[in-house]
Amino acid sequence: MNELITKNNERVTHFMKSLERMTEGIEQLAASCRPLLNGEHYLTDKEVSALLKVSRRTLQDYRNEGLLPYILLGGKILYRESDIKKILEEEYREAFRLKDRSAF
Repeated sequence: MNELITKNNERVTHFMKSLERMTEGIEQLAASCRPLLNGEHYLTDKEVSALLKVSRRTLQDYRNEGLLPYILLGGKILYRESDIKKILEEEYREAFRLKDRSAF
């Protein structure tokens, strides 16, 4: 019981080798693992309203008007993050520059 444990101790070496095997296994698993749902992120009403800086009521209007695609699952509404990004990119308008600013 009063034995001095050093890095050369058999138990320590065994423990360190086990940790290395576990680390390798975790790295292999992480490299081969596909994210759930094909890596797609789903957002709630609250998240989308915060992202777009509109009220949840406005989101309901957007859904009713067919502006935003959504999923209704068990009474909960979800939005695909990729759909939101796509809509924002499609609706993006470039800024234009006035030739003569002295008119202001």
